[in-house]
This record gives sequence, C-alpha cells and structure tokens, in this order.
Amino acid sequence: MEEAAAAAKLISRDRITDAAATILFSTDDSVKIPERFVRTDEVEAAGEVVGEDEAFELPVVDMAKLLDPELSASETAKLGAVCRDWGFFQLTSHGVDEEVIRRMKESAAEFFRLPLESKNAIAFGGEDKFQGFGHHFSTGPAAAAGKLDWAECVFLVTQPVHGRKMELWPPNPPSFRDALDKYSTETTDLTRRLLRFMAADLGVSEEALVGAFFSTSGGAFFSISGDVKGQSVGIHHYPPCRQPEKVLGISPHTDWPGLTVLLHAVDTPGLQVRRGGRWLPVRPLPGALVVNVGDILHVLTNGEYMSAEHRVVPDAERCRITVAMFQDASVDGMVAPLPELLEGGQGRARYRSIGKHEYTKGNFVALAEGARFLDSLKK
Repeated sequence: MEEAAAAAKLISRDRITDAAATILFSTDDSVKIPERFVRTDEVEAAGEVVGEDEAFELPVVDMAKLLDPELSASETAKLGAVCRDWGFFQLTSHGVDEEVIRRMKESAAEFFRLPLESKNAIAFGGEDKFQGFGHHFSTGPAAAAGKLDWAECVFLVTQPVHGRKMELWPPNPPSFRDALDKYSTETTDLTRRLLRFMAADLGVSEEALVGAFFSTSGGAFFSISGDVKGQSVGIHHYPPCRQPEKVLGISPHTDWPGLTVLLHAVDTPGLQVRRGGRWLPVRPLPGALVVNVGDILHVLTNGEYMSAEHRVVPDAERCRITVAMFQDASVDGMVAPLPELLEGGQGRARYRSIGKHEYTKGNFVALAEGARFLDSLKK
C-alpha cells in the first residue's frame, strides 16, 4: 500500500486555474494558446490520422444478438474476434436503462457548466491526485515539460459503495450523485454480462473470468492506492479548440485496468484508436457504448485479447463530454493469465504473474517514464 502511494507521487496532475479556464473556454480565435498547452511535436510524432475519404468503422457488437439463443454463438465468435483483432468495439442494444443514461449525460454536462469556483470545490488534494476535479494527469515527457491536456475531468471510485469518497462527489448539480450511483450499478451489470460471453469465447468457465473482476465477498475494492477490485469513473470535458492540431485532450495510452465502458454524453468525435500505425477516428453511433480491453484483461487472456492504444483530440467547434467506467481485476490478488487457459499443457504463459499492488506501482513508474508497463511483463 505504501509503495503504491509513493509511486502515485510520480504522476503529475494540475488543478485548473482561472488563467487555464480562460484559455480553455475562450471563443476568441485570436487568443494565443499558451506553451503549456502546445504539444505540436507530440501530435506530429504520434503518426498519421486516417483521412475522411477512407472507408472504415469501429466494429459493432450487438448485445441483443448475444442474448438471442439462435444468434448467440455467431455473435460471441464476433465478439472474440473483435477483442483479438481490435480491442475496441461499439456495443449496441446494451440494455443499460435509457433514463439512467439520460440523467447521467445531463448531470455530467450540467456539472461542467458550473463556474470554476464551484467545480474546484471538489478538486483533488493531498497525496491522492486522482480522485476529484482537475486536469487529466500528465505522464512521461509531457509531465517533465509541464504540459497540460486540453480538458477538465473528475475521477472517482464508484464501486463498491464503501470505497467512495463522497466529499469528492459533486453536490451540484443536485442530480449528479444519484445519477452516477445508478449508472455505476447499470454498467457493473453490463460488464458482468459481457464477461460471460467473453468466457464462452475463450473457453474458460464464467466463474474464472467473472470472478477475476468481481469479488464474491464484495469486500475488496479498487483504488489508485492499489486495492484489488472494483470500479472507478473518469468524466471528461474537452472544450473546443480553434487550433486542434496543436493540443491533445489525452495523450496516447492503453487503459491499465481490465475493461472500459465509455458513454458519449455529447456525441462529438475525438477518440482515436491506433491501428496499423495510423489513428482511426471513432464515430460514435447513436445509443451505443464504446467498450475496450484494458491491460489486465490482456494479461488474463494470455495475450489473446488486445489492449489497444488510443488518444483523444479536441474538436475545433464543438465540446466533447464522456463518462468512462473502468473495471479493475485480478486473480487471487495477482495479475496473471487465467489458470484455465494454461491447464493440461494447453498453453505457455506469455506474461509473468505479478502481485496487484506491484502491478499498480509498476504502472505508475512506467507512466511517469512515458513507457507501457505491460511490455515488461512479457516472458
């Protein structure tokens, strides 16, 4: 616990100042973007973006087909193929209550419309730089250069309930806490459903895969300080930027927990997935959720499922708001390939096993250095 807390200090995260807010929310085309936001070299070095004239779409998985006895086998095979080849997909007919989604979208948008003073009332503080309001955390060369993302965001632990820091849950708008609580429950149920079909595709028992994500006792929970399992949320607002080629909403990265479910509260594109050395812009489908494989699920499946690199770029004219639910995982406190995938000499472990606390610490250290910790686990 102490090692993970010490590692967390390596991550840089800034509070949003009046000066930063003035720049982020300016609609004056003549306003010069301060150097702390300018990341032109990073954007150019990250590679080419696929042109609008090229035909491509992020794969789509249909939960209704997964649940249909006549279509489930073929859609489960599709889900597995997408997780192996892309690591990202849009999920339609997902079953999350539409009213819950509507209230979550509205509450997130209303929060970001508040005056900065109100938002900073829940700003992060002390050694816990993650929970609370502020800029996204900076890592690697960007952190060393004091660079900032073109975004404001709130990070919170959501599950289980006893792991929450309610003093950092926005009291305004009044609907926010209840909206997030209900949305957290809905996405937890959705994750369980998805994992059952992933288990079928992988040829492992539901108990093995679902159990890696959810504690049967309900006692363990996720936190940045290194506890074993649970759920957290990142709610991001990316204001429009008149010179989007100069800034980044979030730097290229993979998600280090197990599985991510992303809701577009405002359907402005901006998410890009790296594929074949180029960036593919994700065009949000109405009513769909975006799901992606995280590094822990990559290891759990012994590299069968792929955690893909992605980033966010702002739009020149429209804001973007997203709600990302992160589900953490481990196998008896270890980040390791599922034993069922290796039984009977069926396969060789491609990743070494590592304690969850050590994994958390290692990710913090690697992020601070601009590296990917998953690569160091390869055997």
